[in-house]
Amino acid sequence: MEKKPIIRVRNMVAKYGENTILQDINADFYPQQVTVILGSSGCGKTTLLKNILRLYQPESGSIEMFGVETMGMEETAFEALLGRMGMLFQNGALLNSLPVYDNIAIPLEQHTCLPPEIIRRIIEVKLNLVNLSHAINMLPSELSGGMRKRAALARAIALDPEILFCDEPSSGLDPLTSAAMDNLILKLKNQLKMSIVIVTHELASIHRIADRIIFLDQGKAVFSGTLQEAMNCNIPAVLTFFEVGKF
Repeated sequence: MEKKPIIRVRNMVAKYGENTILQDINADFYPQQVTVILGSSGCGKTTLLKNILRLYQPESGSIEMFGVETMGMEETAFEALLGRMGMLFQNGALLNSLPVYDNIAIPLEQHTCLPPEIIRRIIEVKLNLVNLSHAINMLPSELSGGMRKRAALARAIALDPEILFCDEPSSGLDPLTSAAMDNLILKLKNQLKMSIVIVTHELASIHRIADRIIFLDQGKAVFSGTLQEAMNCNIPAVLTFFEVGKF
């Protein structure tokens, strides 16, 4: 029997001012799977992510997370849900003036009452998980692009999230570093039993990591299903994406 979705989006409309970006979006995200949100540039991939997380407020529709309707939910209640999620931003969003240790400590200090020695142990464990133990006292400016992504990933998993959101985790990385990042994300998914939602347009990454695909085109979700189903569907925009990406 198929598992119930951990996130369920129904008839969601998203706007920026008077401009409608997403129209009647229906999408399901399943536990302990990697769901990739695809589509051409400007189709609303990151907008969907940010509306699910309420970084932007959806215009209308329904968004259920962990079986709870979040539309209209009070901020304090939604913040409790946010504690069960992690976010890896496209550029890492590390604070350049702080060493890696202090960057990862931020969510632990803000959302827990743990003593400093426990926080330090957690940070050491997370850095070890992303193969970055040696960088604990380094500044972001001293890290390579791949290392900055891994440091940001360590921060995103600091609170042991049930869902990890990633916005273009491989952008700006060379092919070898990108592949290593994908393999790391898959390793963490299996070790930490996480559900992962990824926005990307990198075809090689999609083939490596995707369990399911949600494809956006002209502000609508035109496909939702497995990677294999996406490659075998008869939807022109989806087929074009996979065909063009081969060259």
